[in-house]
Amino acid sequence: MRKSRYYILFLTISITLFYCKSNKQTASKQVISEKTEKETTAPVSAKAQSPFIAPGKTIEKMQVENGFEVKLIASEPLVSSPVAMQFDDKARMWVVEMTGYMPDTIGTGEDIPNGNIVILDDKNKDGVYDDRTVIIDSLILPRAICLIENGILVAEPTNLWFYEIKNDKVGKKTLVDPKYTEGGNVEHQPNGLFRALDNWIYNAKSDKRYRKRGNKWEIEHTHFRGQWGISQDNYGRLYYNNNSQNLIGDYFPAGLGASNKNQKNVAGYNEKWVANNNVFPLHPTPGVNRGYMKNVLDDSLRLTNFTAAAAPVVYRGDLFGDNYQFNAFVPEPSANLIKRNILSENGYIVKGEQAYKNKEFLASTDERFRPVSLYNGPDGAMYILDMYRGIIQHKTYLTPYLKDQIGKRELTQPLSAGRIYKVVPKSAKAKPVMIPSDANELVKLLGHANGWVRDRAQQKLIDGKYNQTVPALRAAIKQTANPLLAIHALWTLEGLNSLKTEEAAAWLRQSNWKFRMQGLAVSPALMTPGSYQQFASLFNTMVDANDTLSAPYIALVAKTIQPFDTAASRGLLTKLALKYPNNRYVTDAIISNLQDQEEGFQSEISASLSSPDLLLNKQLQRAINTVQSARGNRNPEMLKKEFPKGEALFTSICQTCHGADGAGIKSLAPPLNQSEWVTGNKDKLISIILYGLTGPVKVNGRVYQTPEVSGDMPGIGYDKDMPSEDIAQLLSFIRKSWRNDADKITTEEVEKTRQKLTGREKAFTENELNGI
Repeated sequence: MRKSRYYILFLTISITLFYCKSNKQTASKQVISEKTEKETTAPVSAKAQSPFIAPGKTIEKMQVENGFEVKLIASEPLVSSPVAMQFDDKARMWVVEMTGYMPDTIGTGEDIPNGNIVILDDKNKDGVYDDRTVIIDSLILPRAICLIENGILVAEPTNLWFYEIKNDKVGKKTLVDPKYTEGGNVEHQPNGLFRALDNWIYNAKSDKRYRKRGNKWEIEHTHFRGQWGISQDNYGRLYYNNNSQNLIGDYFPAGLGASNKNQKNVAGYNEKWVANNNVFPLHPTPGVNRGYMKNVLDDSLRLTNFTAAAAPVVYRGDLFGDNYQFNAFVPEPSANLIKRNILSENGYIVKGEQAYKNKEFLASTDERFRPVSLYNGPDGAMYILDMYRGIIQHKTYLTPYLKDQIGKRELTQPLSAGRIYKVVPKSAKAKPVMIPSDANELVKLLGHANGWVRDRAQQKLIDGKYNQTVPALRAAIKQTANPLLAIHALWTLEGLNSLKTEEAAAWLRQSNWKFRMQGLAVSPALMTPGSYQQFASLFNTMVDANDTLSAPYIALVAKTIQPFDTAASRGLLTKLALKYPNNRYVTDAIISNLQDQEEGFQSEISASLSSPDLLLNKQLQRAINTVQSARGNRNPEMLKKEFPKGEALFTSICQTCHGADGAGIKSLAPPLNQSEWVTGNKDKLISIILYGLTGPVKVNGRVYQTPEVSGDMPGIGYDKDMPSEDIAQLLSFIRKSWRNDADKITTEEVEKTRQKLTGREKAFTENELNGI
């Protein structure tokens, strides 16, 4: 349970919007010019209305970095409520329209099947999209897509579907995962469906990844990542965020290190790429859910920090110039802006900083400008999906303060808009690269300067089973003049099941870290009874040679040797433990191999590593404590039967931040298991659930505060339709779950507190609660 994300789904498009199959539009070809300080920062009253701006006029409200311009390429009625999209080989946009989300402030009709997947096309090739084709309609709150092989994955809660597509017509429909969005509510459910360099499909707000092999869909457990949107850099590292944090990501291969359920966090995953979360809106932004709270807005009523960080993108195009390579852009729809971050790497460590002080890459004075997702494009431009609307908050978390703002400033209507923009340098001639079917041309495109082109060429070679290109791909991985060509060729061979052990082994011997890194990342895909010994020998040689950069990778990959040779795998881990007992990345990678074997490993190394102050021993003890704690947990099925409504509320609202095990999730929320706030004073707990908790909070002697966790936990008491009986069941459920064993809370106790707090609009602070 926590502060909701304002970005996603904040969507409320009128359910009566007319959608025609090939409706044409002529979008304004206006571009942005730099504004004077007077024009862009003129003060606006907190009670001023937020007028609807026609598509042709919205760019006038924007300010973008010098030398760049913004172009409107699609708007209503051609597109409405866009939340996700992908380009196809012809540079057409496949767009997800989440039409039904929150048609009004009480969410009337959210379950009406009125969402769409549409194709937008630029028929006359003038850079403005002018044609619309509805491919799939009658969807309930669709949220993500992925083009793959002869069809498209579509996320429609709770399901993940695969639709076969032929000549833009839907064919067979296959259910890939009936529990794609198991648990959570509309603002807290998986999304993304990002097809990464390693040929797996990853998600935000999820710990699953997917891959299609033949006619079979594979589903694997991975790290839980982010909240809305996911991206990658040129080397396959994943980037994401949560509502209050600018940018988060993984140092190491996405598919490794998530195999020990006793290990809550693994160093190198969910790392803060950029620690600075300040934002700099061009105008007052009082229309945020917690705008009444101290320090949320500054003296000029402008948002001070991210509160709705949305789908980021690592820019990988070929238009922006060298200064924009390895830059990450993050939209903040509640502040009507897009932030630029400059990244740098030192070995396997990636860190970044905001590109500017007291300004943004792009910002608007139009409060209805709601950038929710960013993309690289086939022409090297950066694309922006703008839901263009006033209300961006779900009813579950809508505070009286924000309801008042919505009413006073007439933010509700209209609900039928949506815009798509692209950002380009003023001097650039952006022309999309069309992806050919010719095999030789596709191999050449693996080395293209535009990352989108490289990705799509790799995917097409794999999807089309272009096995005739294997000789050319083998030659490509041996050349070093174009490292990116070599890297994509390597993973294309992996995707075609044609990569040889000796080829990956050759990369492990490279002096260039970027090649060695990819060799380590691809080795698990090649681990077999016939190859593991060669890999184990190479890994031991690298450790003996003090290859410190490879050490955490080797510890992570050791898990894939274990099924074939437990002794070889354990020998690598022991060698690494003795060499790097205080390296947090290596120690956590070691422990990721040791589910339910932590105590045994601790005994094995105790003679050589006896000090309890060593980081490895501390981390091992934490995992052991988790095991011991879990042994005392109560039967969840019995509690589900006793408190069915409470369990349902926990799953839909609380679990996504506090975890199914009540242990809390990194970057989101503190633990509920054995928390004094849960098992202690009933009035305090009821008050928190009703109206939320803000600011630092001490749990079991440890202070939790931003940016370690979200600074706000939303209450559900603002929803007057929420029955007190259901809230009582929820509280009783968590007071009896895991190792908690506190008294139940009755409906009467909840009702009494609700009456006592009637009229309250603010979340509680720890100091206030301690006064109860």
